[in-house]
Amino acid sequence: MKVDLSKFNNTWYDPGRGSFTKSLWFLANALLLQNPLNPSSRLKAIVLRFFGAKVGKGVILKPSINVKYPWNLEIGDHSWIGEGAWLDSLGKITIGRNCCISQGAYFCTGNHDWSDTAFGLIVKPIIIENGAWVGARTTVLPGVKVGGHSIVTAGSTVSKDTEPYMIYAGNPAQLVKKRVLISTS
Repeated sequence: MKVDLSKFNNTWYDPGRGSFTKSLWFLANALLLQNPLNPSSRLKAIVLRFFGAKVGKGVILKPSINVKYPWNLEIGDHSWIGEGAWLDSLGKITIGRNCCISQGAYFCTGNHDWSDTAFGLIVKPIIIENGAWVGARTTVLPGVKVGGHSIVTAGSTVSKDTEPYMIYAGNPAQLVKKRVLISTS
């Protein structure tokens, strides 16, 4: 058996909107979300909502973020999305309340079946539970759930679910220790 990409077929995949809406979104994304000259979280949230994203109150959206399909995105109240984050939402991405998605994080909901000679497309959701922190330049792979209040440290690759209140690091991300929260008020 040999890889034969001429047989690749993802006609089963439906991104959820037609060509016109996708084209409008790609333009809006480039001008308003990816553009480092637009610092306004409020404007970005309005545009994301207009295209079908669910964006909670108090969400901070930093410059130069990229969202593939906003209709597959949900961000809970008071969460932060850092500079250069890429939310590659072929499938659903759910980010809970009070989450921090740091600079350059990459959320990949689509991949290819390496055992398939035609590299068939695989799409699975990503869930970031309330209070979780995904560090800078971390990659979160399809089908992963980052547990509530857990931390994935900078530069990690998350290929499996994390447990709540735990800290993970590395490639692949491994459990390091328990996260202990203290009140500062």
